Amino acid sequence: MEDHRQIDSHNAQPELDGDCEAKRLDREPQAAESMTPERWAAIELALIPGVGPRLTGLLIAHFGSALRVLEARRSELMEVERVGPKVAEAIVASKGSDLADRVVDHCHQNRVTILLPSDRHYPAPLRNLPDPPPLLFQRGHVTAADALAIAIVGTRHPTHYGLTMAKRLAVELVHAGFTIVSGLARGIDAQAHRAALEAGGRTIAFLGSSVTEIYPPEHLELAEEVERNGALISETHPFSMPRAGVFPQRNRLISGQSLGVVVVEAAERSGALITASHAGEQGRDVFAVPGPVTSRASQGPLQLLRDGAILVRSAQDIIEHLGPLAKPTPSPCGKTMRHPKELQLNEQETRVLQAVETSPTDIDQIIERTKLEVPRVLATLSVLEMRGLVRRSGGRLFLRP
Repeated sequence: MEDHRQIDSHNAQPELDGDCEAKRLDREPQAAESMTPERWAAIELALIPGVGPRLTGLLIAHFGSALRVLEARRSELMEVERVGPKVAEAIVASKGSDLADRVVDHCHQNRVTILLPSDRHYPAPLRNLPDPPPLLFQRGHVTAADALAIAIVGTRHPTHYGLTMAKRLAVELVHAGFTIVSGLARGIDAQAHRAALEAGGRTIAFLGSSVTEIYPPEHLELAEEVERNGALISETHPFSMPRAGVFPQRNRLISGQSLGVVVVEAAERSGALITASHAGEQGRDVFAVPGPVTSRASQGPLQLLRDGAILVRSAQDIIEHLGPLAKPTPSPCGKTMRHPKELQLNEQETRVLQAVETSPTDIDQIIERTKLEVPRVLATLSVLEMRGLVRRSGGRLFLRP
C-alpha cells in the first residue's frame, strides 16, 4: 500500500514558518520531508471539533489555504460565514494540539491511508459532492473499475426474504461487473458484502466508526476480507469520541460513491431511507425491492416505490435502467459467468455522449449542453468511461476516442 505520508510533487508548498514548522521538525526525517506544511495544516484543520466538511470549504475559500486558516487570528476567523466564537476559539486553540501527530502515527502503524480531496486516489464521486469529506481514512484500495458501483442497504433485522434478495442482487450485479457498496452494518449490509465477496467481486464499506475500530465487532473478519477485495473507508478519525449523527452523515458517502442505491428491506424510519434520501439529493437513482404489505420490513421500500423509486425484481431491472451493461466477470476457473450483451445506451447516456467531442471537452460544456444535474453528468461519464466510449484527458476534460 502506498504510504499515506507521500504526496505528489505538484502539491509541494513553501516552507512553513513559526510554531507549525517547529512542531514538524521534531518528527522523524522522512515525515518532515514528505509531509508538506499545507498538507499537514489540512489534516490539522479537518480534525478540529466543530469544523465539518462545509465549514472547511468556507474557511479555505476565504483564506486561500488551510495553512492560512490556522494562522488566522480569532477576529479574522469570525469574519467567515457560519464561524462563531466557539469554532473560532477551537481553531486558535488547535495550535497546541498533538491530535494530528497521534492520528498520522496511528494510521501509519495500521496500514491506513489518509486522503485529502486534492489527492489523486481520493474517490472521484465523493470529491464532487457538495460537502466532500476534508479527510478520508482508507484501508484497501479503490480502483477505476469501482466507478461502476451500486449500493445495497437495508434493515439490521431482515427477514429470510430480505437476506435472499440482498444476496441474489449482489451476486447478479457482481457478475455484471458492478462493485457493491454498503455500510458493514448487521443484516442487509453484511449480506450484500458477503455475497459480493463469495461471487468473486469487489465491495466497498463506508463505516461510521474508525477503520481501525470495526463496528459491529463481530464483523472484524468480514472487514478484513473487504479490505483485501475492495476498501474500508471512513471520515471518522481513530481517536474520535462516539457522537450522535455520525451514521446518517456516513450514509451520504454510501450513496455518493454509487450510481444508485437499492433498498431491500427497511422500516418506515430507518438509516436505509436516509441513504435513499441522500441519493435523491445527489442525483443518484433510487431503487427499491417490493415485499409483503403486511411486513414491517417492507414498509420503507413500499414508501419509496410510492414516491417514485424504481421497482427492482432482479439486477436486470437496475442494469436496464442504467443503460450500458458491464463486461462479464470471469470466474476463478476462467469461465465466463455471464454472456456479454450488446451495448445499450439510455436517453441520458446518449445525451452525455453526444455532448462530448473528439477533441478535449470541458465538463462545464458537457453539463451546459445536456442540461442535466451535475451528479448525473458525472455518474454517466464514469459509466461511459468504463465502457471505453469516452476517455479522460486531464482533470476536467473528456473526449471521444
